[in-house]
Amino acid sequence: MASTVTPELSIIVPVYNEAAGIEAFHSSLVAVIKDYKNYEIVYVNDGSSDDSLQKLQALAGPSRAVRIISLSRNFGKEIAVTAGIQLARGQAIMTLDADGQYPVELIPKFIEQWEQGSQIVIGMRQSNQKEGFIKRYGSKLFHYLINKYSDAHLVYGSTDYRLIDREVQQAFMRMPERNRTNRGVIDWLGFERSYVPFHAKAREHGEAAYSFKKLFKLAIDSVISLSSSPLYAAAYIGAVIVPFSILLGIFMAIEMAIGDPLNLNITGGGFVLDLELLLIGVLLLSQGIIGLYLSHIHAETQGRPLYVIDETKSIRTHG
Repeated sequence: MASTVTPELSIIVPVYNEAAGIEAFHSSLVAVIKDYKNYEIVYVNDGSSDDSLQKLQALAGPSRAVRIISLSRNFGKEIAVTAGIQLARGQAIMTLDADGQYPVELIPKFIEQWEQGSQIVIGMRQSNQKEGFIKRYGSKLFHYLINKYSDAHLVYGSTDYRLIDREVQQAFMRMPERNRTNRGVIDWLGFERSYVPFHAKAREHGEAAYSFKKLFKLAIDSVISLSSSPLYAAAYIGAVIVPFSILLGIFMAIEMAIGDPLNLNITGGGFVLDLELLLIGVLLLSQGIIGLYLSHIHAETQGRPLYVIDETKSIRTHG
């Protein structure tokens, strides 16, 4: 359980090409948390190609509270956040982005909820400036499908702006999957939780790192890692096709035997060709679903580390 005293706080911030705004973000963050004792800010440089790393190293220089975890290449946001969570030392661990969209002034509310006993405190986005139609309604569809066909329960509007307790961190570290969605993994764990609503700000600098292609891949990875329902899709389709084909064959035989009273002009060759095309489609669909799962099995059995830290560029990696 969380204590009622001022928490030892870790704040995890993944950084990818945020050089234009990282200094302003850091200043606003420190202004909010400076009165908390024993806090640390862990910046995870996810293989930035601009001078984000140099600016982070400059920020870490005068402050023992700032740690830099520099990954050897771009592993993606989910892995960068995972690295930060695994290496965090605080009793309460927060994650947020460096683009300025998450209002850092709400951090005290997260900590207050944690002090009152919540082991997970989730930022709930009420609105998002400049959010496109596809992203908005695609997100709603994604949450609906996950909640309907998986064991996880994802609340619409929940974000990576969240706080987890040390106990949740330890449970999170036992989750080994590589194609992960941290939100889904944490929500799957359970634990007592509460919510902090907020209105997302417009991005202050640069461009969003998540393209539509990356968001689509994240959605696919989430569905596969949190649900086994797609594995049964081909079986459900087959269960419909088999009795349908039998009934259609019987109907065709009767229609041809009694002289085609409905004038449908059904031929055996045409029916066989149509049925073959339909079964080929089902076979291809089945192979595609199996292929998705096999690709994940392949990644899991390779035994590669989730990330690699460039120790020469990092600061206070382990303490």
